[in-house]
Amino acid sequence: MLSLLFAMDRNRVIGSNNDLPWRLPNDLKFFKQVTTGNTIIMGRKTFDSINRPLPNRENVILTRDKSYQQEGCQVIHSIDTIINWNNENPEKEYFIIGGAELFKQTLPFADRMYMTYIDETFEGDTYFPSFDENNWQEVKREKGIKNEKNQYDYYFIQLDRKI
Repeated sequence: MLSLLFAMDRNRVIGSNNDLPWRLPNDLKFFKQVTTGNTIIMGRKTFDSINRPLPNRENVILTRDKSYQQEGCQVIHSIDTIINWNNENPEKEYFIIGGAELFKQTLPFADRMYMTYIDETFEGDTYFPSFDENNWQEVKREKGIKNEKNQYDYYFIQLDRKI
């Protein structure tokens, strides 16, 4: 299963200057809970923003740079590799975690989206691609806890592709 995992604001902003434009610790906890023990796939710029392989996950970096290497990560050079893995291992869940270009390229093949929707607007330079909501069914929605560390209204939403 190919899943996209992201947080976005009301205007589809997902990033600013290769970083998150908000601070939302509960979203990071959710990310860790969902991805631990699984394969996460990211573009090189996303890896650069994280700056290390994430523990207890198989870290995969997609880059056009054939000479690029990163200790503790598998490096691939084609979306086709991801599609093939998904076709060959239908029981396994692969998580696309960014950035915007990788989301755009894999969205047509995605089976599921885990979206943290932040009911706020932020300044940003990176956006989640638009998609036809008629092709997706909301199967889960949970309001996140708002407190002094998580100061925005936000929702954990799971969307599955309609068959």
